[in-house]
Amino acid sequence: MAFRPPSGLFPGTPSRPFPGAPPGPQQFQPPTFSPPPFIPAQPAPFAIDPGAIAGCLFRLTYVWLANGEQFWFFPVFLGPRSVAGFRWSGRFWRYTGFDLRFILSFSCF
Repeated sequence: MAFRPPSGLFPGTPSRPFPGAPPGPQQFQPPTFSPPPFIPAQPAPFAIDPGAIAGCLFRLTYVWLANGEQFWFFPVFLGPRSVAGFRWSGRFWRYTGFDLRFILSFSCF
């Protein structure tokens, strides 16, 4: 059975200071829950583009980066070449963003 966070925890899409501006951490709230204690099996690497990861917006996502880092992530913004959201530090969520080219693979729940 897949992990499903409690419903009703995610804010609506905020307005941005100007069209196309990425949201800042103050415009979104991190999830009110911690990620599950397991690490999902890594899927085979595939091309990552905005369309590939768009279905993971506002969903708990596990990310593997090309540099070997891996972590739980909660994406809230997707640009043409980047993604931003909340990364689990092991104790709390912190806002971060990175280039889509750095993602080796991901799995969202």
